[in-house]
Amino acid sequence: MNTKPKPLHAVIIGVVMFILTIGIWQFAANAGWISDIAPTPANTFARGVEILSDPFYQDGPASVGIFWHLMASLRRVLFGFLLAAIIALPVGFILGRSTTLRWAVDPVVQVLRPVSPLAWLPLGLALLKDAENTAVFVILLSALWPILINTIDAVRSVNPTYINLADTIGTDWWSRIVYIWLPASLPGIITGLRLSLSTAWLVIVAAEMLIGGRGVGFFVWNAWNRLDIDAIVVAIFIIGIAGLILDHLVGALQKVVRYD
Repeated sequence: MNTKPKPLHAVIIGVVMFILTIGIWQFAANAGWISDIAPTPANTFARGVEILSDPFYQDGPASVGIFWHLMASLRRVLFGFLLAAIIALPVGFILGRSTTLRWAVDPVVQVLRPVSPLAWLPLGLALLKDAENTAVFVILLSALWPILINTIDAVRSVNPTYINLADTIGTDWWSRIVYIWLPASLPGIITGLRLSLSTAWLVIVAAEMLIGGRGVGFFVWNAWNRLDIDAIVVAIFIIGIAGLILDHLVGALQKVVRYD
């Protein structure tokens, strides 16, 4: 039986679960059930206040506040994501329209798609000889495949009735793209963009641990080298919140894209 959602009840349950989780975590730390260097809620909160109280400080190229680390990561992710979209959208549209080309390219796609983006990082460093460009290169490769695959599927799934109607009335190719293919495939394309952006945000943290410099991944790795575990937990929350915001931004766009 379907019941009407109750937002207030959901909020209350969520808050209770959060408080219970924090309570169990703190109890486990006090009881000695976890490692001595493991973070605790109290220490993590105190470290979070310390980190967020001065997020804009700059004391050298890498010694900067969390805001600058976050901006560096977002810049790399968005730049790589946009490059991936510029490449994958038209290619995916062409492959979705042409069965022959799709069959020809599919073996290459299926071989390269499962490869971890981080496996390309050494190759990127060798080819580009620049850590910043290599990070964008890794993001480009991680974001490329979800957009490409979903664009191909979206174009292939366009209702044949629309295409037959266009053939009947002699619609020119540009009008078909603007008024049939693009609107009908847009929801699937947006889904691909959403998956792609989420994947890119996941990958950048690991990539920055290896390339160094600024970025939330470097912040986490640097905190580990100092055994500042509480700072790592704070960074994890920041990474999660930033990822949530990015996902909701694309999700909001997905909700307004309708084609019936």
